[in-house]
Amino acid sequence: MQNFDYCTPTRLVFGKGVIAKLPSVMAPLGKRVLMTYGSGSIKKLGLYDKVKELLADYEIYELPNIQPNPKYDPSVLDGVRLCKEHNVDVILAVGGGSVLDCSKAIAAGAKYDGDPWDLITYKVKAQAALPIVDILTLAATGSEYDAGGVISRTETNDKIGYIDPLLYPVCSLLDPEYTFTVSKKQTAAGCADAMNHVMEQYFVEDSTLLNDGFCEAEFKSLMTNARKCLANPEDYTARAEMMLDCTYGCNRILSLGNSPSGWPCHGIEHALSAYYDITHGEGLAIITPRWMRHILNDRTVHRFVKYGVNVFGIDTSLEPFEIANRAIDATYAFFEEIGIPMHLRQVGIDDSRLDEMAHHIAVNEGLEHAWAPLSEEDIKAILVASL
Repeated sequence: MQNFDYCTPTRLVFGKGVIAKLPSVMAPLGKRVLMTYGSGSIKKLGLYDKVKELLADYEIYELPNIQPNPKYDPSVLDGVRLCKEHNVDVILAVGGGSVLDCSKAIAAGAKYDGDPWDLITYKVKAQAALPIVDILTLAATGSEYDAGGVISRTETNDKIGYIDPLLYPVCSLLDPEYTFTVSKKQTAAGCADAMNHVMEQYFVEDSTLLNDGFCEAEFKSLMTNARKCLANPEDYTARAEMMLDCTYGCNRILSLGNSPSGWPCHGIEHALSAYYDITHGEGLAIITPRWMRHILNDRTVHRFVKYGVNVFGIDTSLEPFEIANRAIDATYAFFEEIGIPMHLRQVGIDDSRLDEMAHHIAVNEGLEHAWAPLSEEDIKAILVASL
């Protein structure tokens, strides 16, 4: 059991109709609000109008059109500018994880006099940040319950995870009904994203029975409920449990006391979506089984055996490597079953930049220190196998 120092200050308000609590949540935080959102789905949901109605006596400034894989330029820079110009008190993020990730970078940048990229790249430690409230419309990233986000800088092909304790949302309002209209593609990708968050905490050197049980339950819940959500998008119980699965998936609660893994699949996928702007969850689903197969050896096989037996119910009388390979096959088959393209070529990535991406990953992601260390050659082999 490893030492840890843990605090999650975010208030979760979960269930049908919880948006009614928005005015009481916002009241202590100030009257000048930056409302951030994406391409406009919140308007189709009626959520935009509902927020404006509930906050009728607030000064609301808007930052729309935040993209998936949120961009430093223009979104973060525009958001910081708006906050400074209007002396914003609080950010209200309405949408999915990308909107919230972007809002976190804005929250820190709004309280910094220099280039916000200094904060995102850890050249400077943030000393303050604006408070954030979010209304979640997509179950995937877990950003509603953690202190981090991922920001892309297109001109340098960088996609950087930015984590700071100042960036926990003050409150996250989670109504599963707002996820009923999420497309099958994004429902599946959200499940894959959350499953990989759990995997990055499960495949480690030192773990506990408690954490392994948490993670194994998450795997089974995500797979079961993703299937139900895809079959019936308005299955409230399935949408609710999947939303909570995703919320728990990335705030470290599943791995307290575990040794770190290095998050290798995220390290690799960040380059894919930085270079090609693909859907993050799809990239993770493509990479994950190839990473599993590549690192399977005498030292790692025991974790795959436990995963295969406890998650997929594979026969314990089989040889360890047989169990491990069946578990990897089952992981691949599940992602394929829920409609995720399982080859890089299917999402527009060929072999023309694999060397460049492998080098970028090896230099920037520190995967030589992962649970199963990866060299540049290892990373290239995983990318090639994923084509």
